[in-house]
Amino acid sequence: MPKVARVPESGRVRNDEAGPRTAHTHSLKYYAFLSYSHDDEATADWLHDALERFRTPSALAGRLTDNGVIPRRLTPIFRDRHELPASDNLASAVRDALDGSRFLIVLCSPTAAASHWVNAEIDMFKRHRPDGCVLVAIIDGRPFASEIPGREAEECFPPALRQRYDRRGRPTARRAEPLAADLRDDHDGKRLGLLKLVAGMLGVGLDELVQRETQRRQRRLAIVAAASLAGMAVTTTLSIVAFDARDEARDQRREAEGLVGFMLGDLRSKLEPLGRLDVLDSVGGRALKYYQSQDKASLSDDSLAQRSKALTLMGEIAQTRGNLDTALRLYREALAGTEEALKRAPDNPQRLFDHAQNVFWVGYIDRQRGQLDRAAAAFREYGRLAQAMIALDPGNPKWKLERAYADNSLGVVLMGQHRYPAASAAFREGLDTSEALAASDPANRDYQYRLLEALAWVADANRCEGRLEDALAQRERQLALLAQWSAARPDDRELTRKAMTAHRAISKLLAARGDLQPALGQARQAVELADMLIQTEPSNTEWLEYAAGSKMDLGALLRLAGDTEGAATAVRSGCEIDGRLMAKDRSVRTWKEDLRLQCLEERVRLALASHSPGEALAIARQAVHVAAASRGDTPATAAVWRATAYDLVGDSLAADGQRDAAAAAWRTAATHWPKNVMLQPEYLALGADIMRDAGDAAAAREIAERLAAIGYRHPDYLGSRAAARG
Repeated sequence: MPKVARVPESGRVRNDEAGPRTAHTHSLKYYAFLSYSHDDEATADWLHDALERFRTPSALAGRLTDNGVIPRRLTPIFRDRHELPASDNLASAVRDALDGSRFLIVLCSPTAAASHWVNAEIDMFKRHRPDGCVLVAIIDGRPFASEIPGREAEECFPPALRQRYDRRGRPTARRAEPLAADLRDDHDGKRLGLLKLVAGMLGVGLDELVQRETQRRQRRLAIVAAASLAGMAVTTTLSIVAFDARDEARDQRREAEGLVGFMLGDLRSKLEPLGRLDVLDSVGGRALKYYQSQDKASLSDDSLAQRSKALTLMGEIAQTRGNLDTALRLYREALAGTEEALKRAPDNPQRLFDHAQNVFWVGYIDRQRGQLDRAAAAFREYGRLAQAMIALDPGNPKWKLERAYADNSLGVVLMGQHRYPAASAAFREGLDTSEALAASDPANRDYQYRLLEALAWVADANRCEGRLEDALAQRERQLALLAQWSAARPDDRELTRKAMTAHRAISKLLAARGDLQPALGQARQAVELADMLIQTEPSNTEWLEYAAGSKMDLGALLRLAGDTEGAATAVRSGCEIDGRLMAKDRSVRTWKEDLRLQCLEERVRLALASHSPGEALAIARQAVHVAAASRGDTPATAAVWRATAYDLVGDSLAADGQRDAAAAAWRTAATHWPKNVMLQPEYLALGADIMRDAGDAAAAREIAERLAAIGYRHPDYLGSRAAARG
């Protein structure tokens, strides 16, 4: 189901249609106006009675929130009990009630979406009460189904509900996201849905309201129990109370676990795009705290699954902050829980899905640490589990999406192993699945984002195979799709991250073609977006890693453009970020090897450009030390880094006039260069330089011919060739 806004956990009710609230000049006679289609009258009867019978917990009554002073009762609730007259205008009593209501609650269903009068009531409330708040109770249908070709009849939101109004009460072209609860049994259910609506009206957090309501019911239960003890002679009464207590405890646990499910589901899905780790950490921690007080052996299958989800969320946050040991411990504990749940229900696709997530994350940490064989095994198991989900439930697109994730994850490992054709095949399978899913449901965020990722990986595989134009075409298509989604979701930081990596990749491709100025423009955009991400969440190590690489890429291009000062500033900033990352965790191979060696290489190049060969030589020798300890993704990658480090030493010695020592360093570089391994174009360009410097003209010429065939014309590579000819 497309995501709609939920009652905020903090309790602050946002007026999506009107912006900040303003003082209301009319007297408010009603706490809320209940709008519904008369086909949904039975549910309206229940909700109206439930709201008017609801008593605010005493611990909350009288508190001042953003919605005003919390009342003891939510009364009166206006409800039109009669058919409206056959005219184009709402009855005057209804208009007055709308104008005098603090909130508008809409019962949403396909019949409500088609109702002229329900839509008119929403429109009038938004026009006359821009300071008011609209809440939604879904009872049937699908929000925003009207945007999905072929599923328009499932739409449950009336047109005025889907449209944002400005603070003057005027309709705009922007889409609204009303605060929603889902009263259906397979979603929130009536009890939790009612509490969500109440929390939205009171301006308190849902979790706090559930807690206070539970405490009140427990006190009432204790009073009943005390009264029953006073009349112990009446055995029948005691039995009834005992059964009530058991049922009450079961209801309380169901409500609490419903809240936990909401926190780990809908609330998390709303918070993740914002990129705020502190808020997500609070969600996961509170959910986990609930389960820590219980005997794990007595947990139901659903409770065990939710506990594992909380552990997985905490693991993701720890991993994003660079605490890999903590993350791995949490993932493995979650893995044990999902494995136990799967044993209890081996033919349950959801249990397979939950288990697959933790298999993936354990493999992901293996990949981060350069343990590619272990990562590949984990991702193959992930793919097997995804295939088992599809076999059990072939019509569920969610499982097909998991298959696409598995294909891409394995492809990334194959890329790291320089197995580019195999990686390209895996990525292509993932892209085919993603294309089909995105076409089937254009409004589905997960499908569209998966397509964006699939395009990126196919482009990277094309680049590594030397198909630069194909790679550029895929990246440009990805960037065009990103522009569309970013316009609709300007606050989604995951889209910002994808756009940043796309600009960075396009910059590299343009530089590889020799288009220096366009490449510089793309690199600057990548750095600008990276800085925006870091401002949002400074402790997100994934974003910091991207930022460090982007800044050093920009520095390299500025150096080639002759802006040595600007290049030094960019490189210095990138190196400083990498230093902070290594201080967090030195087991992450990318931070201590790839970024570190990129930093040292750029510093050597800058020192040589500034005619400081002594400084360049000192830094180049640091690079040799780091490269000697490098394991790389594979032995071939480690060999490339060692050869590059010795080549930098040779270049520095040559600039210092030490020709014999330089020649010896270049020959050492050539001995380290990997043989019989498929390498990406930028590595091949390094190899051509090293072979030429070492005096192996035939090997250098053979590599140069391969690069010429694919149109590789990077200014660094062309400059070194020109210098050699000079």
